[in-house]
Amino acid sequence: MTMLQRLSTLVALAMSWIALPAAAEDYPSRPVRVIMPFGAGGPTDVFTRAIADELSKSLKQAFVMENRPGAGTIIGTDAVAKSPPDGYTLLMMSATQTTTETLVPSKPFKLMRDFVPVASVMSSELVMVVHPSVGVKTAQEFVALAKAKPGTLNYASSGIGSNYHMAGELFKILTGTDILHVPYKGSTQARNDIISGQIHMMFDSVPTMAQMIQVGRVNALGTTGKVRSPSLPDVPTLTESGIPHEATIWLGVMAPAGTPQPIVDLLNAEINKIVTRPEVKVAWEKLGAIPVGMKPAEFGAFVQSEIDRWAKVINTNGIKVE
Repeated sequence: MTMLQRLSTLVALAMSWIALPAAAEDYPSRPVRVIMPFGAGGPTDVFTRAIADELSKSLKQAFVMENRPGAGTIIGTDAVAKSPPDGYTLLMMSATQTTTETLVPSKPFKLMRDFVPVASVMSSELVMVVHPSVGVKTAQEFVALAKAKPGTLNYASSGIGSNYHMAGELFKILTGTDILHVPYKGSTQARNDIISGQIHMMFDSVPTMAQMIQVGRVNALGTTGKVRSPSLPDVPTLTESGIPHEATIWLGVMAPAGTPQPIVDLLNAEINKIVTRPEVKVAWEKLGAIPVGMKPAEFGAFVQSEIDRWAKVINTNGIKVE
């Protein structure tokens, strides 16, 4: 490298360091897109809209939700990966994308290479339910039945790689049971079929199943959080039942790799202010969710741990995308 080239490189580096604070100071100067790689109307919309609305107020610029579903979150996630790293296109991250990381190795992006972590938003445990005709009242009774009749019981999910699917596969590993997975194209029909008795078991979100549990349409055998759900205080955790099963639905925010750190830090600070408000905690807990605040590096470490964790489940059980 010539002396002139070295000087040019040093100047470019110096200019980049000078420009970063200015970028953060001026940000945002136009509307920001928040890409949801899921269909409209789901529970994730509620929390994303709340974050977008509050960011619009605090940063005096519109944060606009945009649903881009398809291909198991790949379409929307890839759209953000290909967007300019300027803070004006953000991605809502979920546990589903961390399973897709292993299930679809040929996809055009890698989460920890093509994105930078911004902030966590919320988490919510799942509940394991069975149709009353299964005839069990506890998780251990279900395990005993599954072992007595291997391959005859089934469980539903909203699709291969979904939170509900991974929870079921983790349960199989932890209990050594042989239970047939029945994937659906979405969770609505799966719920309808377990309520009608076509399906034996399902892992689902607590807010969605709470009413069905209360009226006896399904029996709750356990929840997947560290502690009992405030919405279902009489239902033990699976860990209490001797099955160390923990799985959560969670949401966070990521941005294209190369997004200036001052912008990442600004967004992180604003999102953490939102999720730590007492009124937000009260409102979200009524929906079965817990607001979660993390620093960017902490959230990045969490995402990597989820990728690693579900990769082990996928590889152990030989799960493939059909």
